[in-house]
Amino acid sequence: MVGALGAAAGVAAAWHMGPAATWLPPVRRILSPALDGRGHPSHVALTFDDGPDPASTPHVLRVLDECRVRATFFVVGDSLERHPALGLALVAGGHEVAVHGWHHERPWFPTPLRDVREVKRTVGAVRRICGTVPQWYRPPYGILTGGRLAAARHAGLRPVLWSAWGRDWRADADARSVRSSVLADLTGGGTVLLHDADGWSAPGAWRATLNALPGLLAECRRLGLSVGPLAEHGIGHVETGTHRRRTPRHG
Repeated sequence: MVGALGAAAGVAAAWHMGPAATWLPPVRRILSPALDGRGHPSHVALTFDDGPDPASTPHVLRVLDECRVRATFFVVGDSLERHPALGLALVAGGHEVAVHGWHHERPWFPTPLRDVREVKRTVGAVRRICGTVPQWYRPPYGILTGGRLAAARHAGLRPVLWSAWGRDWRADADARSVRSSVLADLTGGGTVLLHDADGWSAPGAWRATLNALPGLLAECRRLGLSVGPLAEHGIGHVETGTHRRRTPRHG
């Protein structure tokens, strides 16, 4: 009996945390390369996590508008509900709104029912506030679990992590470090992770991202790469048991 319970606990733990290994880029490239968000080789998907935040998101939107670039914003549902005007501003600016979760928590323990409920709640908030239907899911901290994967599938969302990031949550981040970190791993077809809010980063870290954006976007243009949201990235479609939604191919 004790052995059976131990085996069951081991299976449950593996189901819960096994997918979390994809947080590590080398593991992700081997076990689940699609999670990198690889798309059309002439395109780069620009994505932002952790917003919206009235102290920072409007500044990011301003710079993107000045650079004539659109992006995908993975929003925290609780923040979106508290700042609905920012959700409307994202859509008005031509940006795509995706799901980051209702709260921004680490998944220490299995909570599959809560995962389903909170992802569904965030989808509902995006639809109600922004008037759009989200297609993508990126878990807080990029940590996928069995419950989070099941919740994404239940909501008809495709999980997408990243292939390059700016490490812009760090206290020592500045424009140069963010730009260098992204470009170190950036290739055509890549998905870039940045942050438009610092609720779970070092205070004021978003300013490093803001200052890095013009130079980073200019370098993409120099390399002949177009930049835009995941919807234009050409990474296929989302499929569930009852329906599927296709995303437009770039070009």
